Order: sequence, then C-alpha cells, then structure tokens
Amino acid sequence: MNVSLKVLAGASAGLLLLGSLAANTMGNGQKAIAQQTPQGDRDLRAQAPINRIRIVFANRRDATDLQNKANQVAAILSKAMGIPVEAVIGDETAAVEALRANRADVAFVAGRAALKAEQLAKARMYLAEVRSDYSGGNTYDSVFVVRQDSPLRPKGSAKQTLEQLKGKKIAFTSRTSGSGFIFPVGELVGQGLVSGPDRLESFFGNVTYGDGYGSALQAVLKGQAEVAAVSEYALLPPWITAAEGKQLRVLQQVPGVPAHGIVIDDRIPAPMREKLINAFLTMNESTNNSLFRSLYNSQRLVKVDHNTHLATLSQALKRAKLDP
Repeated sequence: MNVSLKVLAGASAGLLLLGSLAANTMGNGQKAIAQQTPQGDRDLRAQAPINRIRIVFANRRDATDLQNKANQVAAILSKAMGIPVEAVIGDETAAVEALRANRADVAFVAGRAALKAEQLAKARMYLAEVRSDYSGGNTYDSVFVVRQDSPLRPKGSAKQTLEQLKGKKIAFTSRTSGSGFIFPVGELVGQGLVSGPDRLESFFGNVTYGDGYGSALQAVLKGQAEVAAVSEYALLPPWITAAEGKQLRVLQQVPGVPAHGIVIDDRIPAPMREKLINAFLTMNESTNNSLFRSLYNSQRLVKVDHNTHLATLSQALKRAKLDP
C-alpha cells in the first residue's frame, strides 16, 4: 500500500494543478506544485489505465490537522481499493483545476465547486456528508440573523419578513459564500425584492462583505450591521462564542443549501467508481467513523444524485446571476 500526502499551498486558479503527485513516493516530502498541463498530456492521462487514485480534500476553516487525518483516510481507502490512494490538501479552486487537468480523480468539496467540476471536468457528486448541525441532514439553512433586541420580527411570509430589511445595513459572509451570499441573494431575487446582486445597494442602506461567518456576525454584535447572512451552524462555536450566540436570533431561514460531498471524475470507469463509493461508505462503520468525524465534523456519508442534490444551488446561482 502506497499512501502519500502532499500540501497544496498558495493555490490559485489555473496555476496550481496538483501536478507530479507521485514525487513524494521517492522521499521528496511535502511540496506545493505549480505547473500548467498541456492538453496533450491531459488527453494521455485520461486514456491511461488507472493504477492509483488521487483525492483532494478541500480546506475548511474549522478543519484541524487535515493533512494527517486525510492521509489516514487514504490508507483505509487504499486497502479497500487494492491500489495506492494519495491524499492531497488544497483549496476548492485548485481541486477543480486538478480534476480538469486529470491530476486528481476525486475531490471532497462544496456544492459550487462540484458544479464547476461538472462544467470543466464532467465530474459528478456521488456522496454527501451528513452533519448534526445541518437541519436537513445533508442540507442546511442559510439564515438572516439579527440581535435579540432587534425590532425586526418574523412576519406572515418570507417576503413580508424580508421586506423589513429595506434601508437596513447588512453584512454578507463573503462575495463567494453559498449560504452567506448566493442563497440569501437568490431568496431576495426570488421574492422580487431585488433584481440581482448589482442592485443590492438600492434595497439595503449599506452592504458589507466579511471574510467568513464570524466577521459577518461580529458586525451585527458590534452594531455595525443590523442583519447578517450566514449558515445556521455559524451561530455556534467555533464561529462565535456561546455567550455571543445568545445575543443573536434567526430572522428568516432559506433552506436547502447542499452539503459538501465526494466528486468523482468521469474518467473513472463505472465498476471502479462503485467500488470507490463503497470504500468511502466504510467510513460510516464504527471502526472508521471517529476518524471520519474528525475530518470536517461530518457524521457519515450518504449516496446522492448529483442533479437533485445540487438543484437548489443551481437555482440560487441562476437567480443571483452568478456562474458556478
């Protein structure tokens, strides 16, 4: 069994393509790869027999010691598959680029990255995580959050509730966040309150963007914003303290944000893909589950249909006039 773990550092679209992953097997240690892949090389790799599997585990802010844990998961998968499995750590942009360049075969990524991987590499999501802090199991809510003492209150309908936000100061999680921007903007468009993301300033009194859930919620806690758009689980540690969470409440929910999941490249033959899916599902077993939970705080993996699981995200992106 040959399992190696490499770190992808400073990844950026189009540059870091997770190349030359096999170099670690010769004792070169962890390294970042920055190289372009000629089309001819990609075509040859796509046609070559698959004698090892490379998996990109995407970074998340709440993940700790991800490199070591992903390496252990790869060892379990390698034993089940009967071929070497290599674990790579990188951001989601690099994960998609690696799939496109045939330098990775599998990625554990968010829904938007999965849609981009489908677009560029014909990869599809086959498994999704289930977490205890996701109200829908393998889906979760985007939420508009206000202070406990805010005069803003839920009304009879989502539209009536959100109409109260006209002229108010809002803090979005970031410009790229699914639950902290795409879904809330999609809801505002769907309710007819704005025509698109370029019209937010005409509805809200002030619009700011954070660098994560914590910064958006801190803007509300400090009185810099009257409402924040985040994920439902961001109201818990480690994003904010339990005491801070008690100062906030949910004004409006937007359900159906798809959970992260396992995306597999289309060049993996169907029999091998099914074997790989079943290998991943062994992470649900008691002997492996504590390790799996430690990766991203996921409880287990479940099979999903790519189109069905990501349908709400596709609709939100369309409403928000954004590409995957």
